[in-house]
Amino acid sequence: MEKLLLLGDEAIAQGAIDGGLSGIYAYPGTPSTEIMEFVQGSKQAEELSIHRTWSANEKTAMEAALGMSYAGKRAMVCFKHVGLNVAADAFVNASITGVNGGLIVVSADDPSMHSSQNEQDSRFYAKFSLIPILEPSNQQEAYEMAYYGFELSEKLNVPVMLRITTRLAHSRAGVQRSQVKKQNQLHLPSDPRQFVLLPAIARKNYKKLLGMQPSMDIESEKSTFNTFINGSDKKLGVIAAGLAYNYLMENYIDGKNPNPILKICQYPLPHKQVADLYNQCDSLLILEDGAPMIEEMMKGFLNLGKPIHGRLDGTLPRDGELNPNIVAKALGMAIQEGQEVPEVVKNRPPSLCQGCGHRDVFEDLNEVLKEYGTGRVFSDIGCYTLAALPPFNSVNSCVDMGASITMAIGAADAGLIPAVSVIGDSTFTHSGMTGLLDAVNKNAPITVIISDNSTTGMTGGQDSAATGRLFEICQGIGVHPDHLKIITPLKKNHEENVRIIREELEYKGLSVIIPQRECIQTFARRKKAEKNESN
Repeated sequence: MEKLLLLGDEAIAQGAIDGGLSGIYAYPGTPSTEIMEFVQGSKQAEELSIHRTWSANEKTAMEAALGMSYAGKRAMVCFKHVGLNVAADAFVNASITGVNGGLIVVSADDPSMHSSQNEQDSRFYAKFSLIPILEPSNQQEAYEMAYYGFELSEKLNVPVMLRITTRLAHSRAGVQRSQVKKQNQLHLPSDPRQFVLLPAIARKNYKKLLGMQPSMDIESEKSTFNTFINGSDKKLGVIAAGLAYNYLMENYIDGKNPNPILKICQYPLPHKQVADLYNQCDSLLILEDGAPMIEEMMKGFLNLGKPIHGRLDGTLPRDGELNPNIVAKALGMAIQEGQEVPEVVKNRPPSLCQGCGHRDVFEDLNEVLKEYGTGRVFSDIGCYTLAALPPFNSVNSCVDMGASITMAIGAADAGLIPAVSVIGDSTFTHSGMTGLLDAVNKNAPITVIISDNSTTGMTGGQDSAATGRLFEICQGIGVHPDHLKIITPLKKNHEENVRIIREELEYKGLSVIIPQRECIQTFARRKKAEKNESN
């Protein structure tokens, strides 16, 4: 088969397609977005009629993928690590229902928080749910794990987590493809009550899940993704998980490490291999990109007196990504530090694009809020969150998807009136609609501004589930038509928009304002495409 130059995300997508994928479900979030985009742009996926449209949020994506698995076909669901929080209800319960067709859950973690609110490690979710984890160390393994993950899922009757991190997701390498597998035929579960989690059935299913744990251990012990590499210097043994193995090996030009290494890329931990390494060496160094999960487990079942080093004892920093220099320091190797980055090339803070409609929204809002003082704007996840920075300095919160509306409700309940929520159109349909229903039911004295740029702008301009329908959605939820307004955020409309915002902030009940203007980036791309088509 051919060899391709692929991002880690793209390797996962191609591996899934070649492995018999019938449907992929996802919500965009860096660093996972390119998985779905690759499948959407794949001629092979089109020819195979693979389902590949964005979902409203991660929970709906997880549930739809589980539904495809129920029907006997192979499905993949993709999101970033904080998206797993949104999908957690269905994700955890899917380990109890089990699968029918193979189901891979890709969770892309973001150590160092390049574009995220936290550094949480998705492996804990999978460990808690008692399902296997595949964690590639390079793009070839990412491809192979997606290709193999469906088979493993069907063999063990559980979803399989494929966990990656930002550096692997967004770096390229050559990937050798395997023979394309046929998609599964439609077939229903042999047990018609397998997916019915009434307590009596769930208890039986849970016992089955517990009974599968020894089989999962065997799969990890014999996995080709878990590799022991012997070394002559037994003073230190190294356990390197996933991408951390590359950070380790980059410190050895000839590729020869003097210490014994256990490379771990499939979980549950292969306890026998770990114990063998422990018995050979005087001490262990644990390298893992993310939280010290393996390290904590080592100190749990191997706390027999030998030192175990890693993030918990300060040998490695507790936060942030690993890199070759950090690993070299942990190994006691001399490193060469470069000069400090000059101020002229240091990272600049991000800002809203020139010509962005969100700019006009915050200029209008700031003028009205001069009458009330600062500290009243609850924002959400999206481009508009950048209004927390100069020159706007408008935003006072950004916690998780959809929290702007519900936090504004709580602040108003505490007496902060008026309270303002600013949320984007895609985020609103992701997690804001239920919060708006709460606001409708109690007629909360808040003003909700749904800044509609007709796209999911922060992650590259994917389709928004709300495009052209926000007004009707808000009406259907129950917003009073007298306090449901559409405005156009442009400089020429500044005075009119300020008047409308002022009136709605003065209203002692729920009001919703929808500023509508297409994202400047998607507008430019659309015009360019139209020009190319006309030529």
